[in-house]
Amino acid sequence: MEGFLLGGMSASRILAFAGSTRTASFNKRLARIAAQGAREAGAEVDFIDLRDYPLPLFDEDIEAAEGLPENARRLRTLLQASDGLLIASPEYNSSVSGVLKNAIDWASRSESVDEVPLGCFKGRVAALLSASASGLGGVRGLVHLRSILSNIGVIVLPEQVTVPVAYDAFTEAGLLKDERRQRMVASLGRQLAEITARLRG
Repeated sequence: MEGFLLGGMSASRILAFAGSTRTASFNKRLARIAAQGAREAGAEVDFIDLRDYPLPLFDEDIEAAEGLPENARRLRTLLQASDGLLIASPEYNSSVSGVLKNAIDWASRSESVDEVPLGCFKGRVAALLSASASGLGGVRGLVHLRSILSNIGVIVLPEQVTVPVAYDAFTEAGLLKDERRQRMVASLGRQLAEITARLRG
């Protein structure tokens, strides 16, 4: 039933995105597979592209002179409206991408002393995935992303899915050639939808 999960729980809202702005990003494809799994479990999913939210490198001088950039405010609004985060993160030099870290840094800033610090992150639940050209599938970057998110109050699911040798992992339709891994990615999206719905009550 649209808008509801089994047991009468109300649907949760999930924000899905990749930590890459590349048009043909493997991680965008991966995030879409997981997002579809979340939708099939009854969640409302907002899929965004960080390319549509360009931001300057985080700089406290910019913040002091101009306040938060408009795109940082837009991201914060989306985060605040979400129960869960579905993040497919590429691995750059064994860590997270600069664009993803920069977006997190800007969104983590408060605009007034009345705000709850890190309020758009605290209590959200995140599911992590990664696709990488390497044989490790981006797992080293997810270690760093898990640490970053945990330290700003996000509950990160222990399960994660990585896709190695990503340049040969997807079909032209954007699905994974490995059917088992395709099911794992979709299942992670469903798990996030179900857990966030339970937390909503």
